[in-house]
Amino acid sequence: MSDADVPAPKFAVPTEGTPFERFRAIIAALRKGCPWDREQTHRSLERYLLEEAYETAEAIHLGDAPLREELGDLLLQIMLHSEIAAERSAFTIDDVLEGIADKMIRRHPHVFGEARVSSADE
Repeated sequence: MSDADVPAPKFAVPTEGTPFERFRAIIAALRKGCPWDREQTHRSLERYLLEEAYETAEAIHLGDAPLREELGDLLLQIMLHSEIAAERSAFTIDDVLEGIADKMIRRHPHVFGEARVSSADE
């Protein structure tokens, strides 16, 4: 029996937790239960990541509703890449969030430290 002949496991629709926790559980279930999602790699998803980034940039000019939708599509790509990495024990979405939080703190000592600035040009 090939992988294509094996029925995908069924998962309960996540309803608990914050929207982020729920979305994280959905992505994990998709990677386990959907043949298309299971086959994806960083490289196979590259074109979708770029496409969604460009669509998000276009949506900035279209208003809040289109921007909200495209930001969600872009977040989907980030979550998929993070889940793929987590499956290889490379990093998790928590690692991504920790990294960007630490970077923002380092880059903004005028907000989180003792440095003082008087304009955006400084």
